[in-house]
Amino acid sequence: MVTAAPQASAAGLTQVSSFGSNPGNLAMYEYAPANLPSGAPLVVALHGCTQSAQAYYANSGWAQSADKLGFAVVFPQTSSSNNALSCFSWFDSAKSTRGKGEAASVKSMVDHAAQQYGSDRGRVFVTGLSAGGGMAADLLADYPDVFAGGSIASGIPAQCATTQSAASSCQNQSQNLTPAQWGDKVRASYPGWTGPWPRVAIWQGTSDTTVYPVNATELRDQWTNVWGIGQTASGTQSLTGGTTLSTYNDGSGKPAVELYSISGMGHGLAVDPGTAADQCGATGAYFLDTICSTYYTARFWGLDGSGGGGTSSLPAPTGLSVTGTTDTTASLGWNAVSGAASYAVYRNGAKVGSTTSTSYTDTGLATGTSYSYTVAAVDPSGAAGTASAAVSATTTGYTPTCFTASNYAQTTAGRAHQNGGYTYANGSNQAMGLWNTFTVHTLEQTSPGYYVIADSGCPA
Repeated sequence: MVTAAPQASAAGLTQVSSFGSNPGNLAMYEYAPANLPSGAPLVVALHGCTQSAQAYYANSGWAQSADKLGFAVVFPQTSSSNNALSCFSWFDSAKSTRGKGEAASVKSMVDHAAQQYGSDRGRVFVTGLSAGGGMAADLLADYPDVFAGGSIASGIPAQCATTQSAASSCQNQSQNLTPAQWGDKVRASYPGWTGPWPRVAIWQGTSDTTVYPVNATELRDQWTNVWGIGQTASGTQSLTGGTTLSTYNDGSGKPAVELYSISGMGHGLAVDPGTAADQCGATGAYFLDTICSTYYTARFWGLDGSGGGGTSSLPAPTGLSVTGTTDTTASLGWNAVSGAASYAVYRNGAKVGSTTSTSYTDTGLATGTSYSYTVAAVDPSGAAGTASAAVSATTTGYTPTCFTASNYAQTTAGRAHQNGGYTYANGSNQAMGLWNTFTVHTLEQTSPGYYVIADSGCPA
């Protein structure tokens, strides 16, 4: 018997005490906006080790996105009685395969929630972090007839390990499998299934030492092979938070696999607290302030009504060039893109600004420093298209400036400092003699905050 739980509302997370068969001994929590209409999507969100459904609800941004876009979210929860660290058992074939253990429990939750909310069974998705990401990958392989798409954050390829003793090898090193061998693990999870396959987003920090970045590459290999497409990206673009998005399109040109690589990020789920449309979540243990992964995942799945793919079809701007530099600025120009509402400008892979014109001046730069820039056209819905080819801009060197004054005046002006009655140039720390109004020196500022004695002549 399945006992219907009360309708979740904006009041918060609701536990479902009975949801059907539960061989994995999991708890079910759910959230949905008030007055959610029938036919809305359904998302399953799996927490990481040492976390809980409540923490994932509060920090991941999925509840915020549910409110904005209109869908229900199921938050499964495991416990220390299942695993000492409260990890989902992605590495145990008795718990992570179709019809068994935790995988079967999650399937029961999906069936219960879909009946309760009248969900669109063609728009059911699963996402997870770390061990939750590993379980999400397993679920996508186990139930391609249930899940239309998935998102794996700092996670493991489907069925990488089938015993706990093999788990650390998957986390820490390459398994040296070909894309076809990775794909076979998915195909063997539900023998006879020939498609359609879920569309998969992969999120990975480049500095993750818990689940090494090689796992993202192996996930890419696995799901592109399942889709029958190559491992060379159809396109790449720079996003905020030092994120590089590589897209792998299916035969119709629609993204089937997306890989988001976040420069310098460690182990966790990417969030970006704030109120802007592309921001979400709250920081905390394993919730890292870089980019709102939930926003881009929802776009990729088409939960925003875009039809899926997550990015605009606008082409890359052409003709990007550096039109001028100073010691602290770089000016850019490019050709207009038809249909663009604005343009996003990226410096060294991070978004630094936007403009409605075809020119932009980046400010506050370091002197004598080289920067890489790209630009992407943004459509009226706010989705950015493919980024342009990169150009390099180098700011000019610092223009020396000279100041002739007494040691006392140099100090009070902030160009020197005194210690024990003696004066020293800031930056170089060169001795200038007694700290008084009678001793005069010329100081040359060779870089911000750095002064040298130039009594014999100053180039400036």
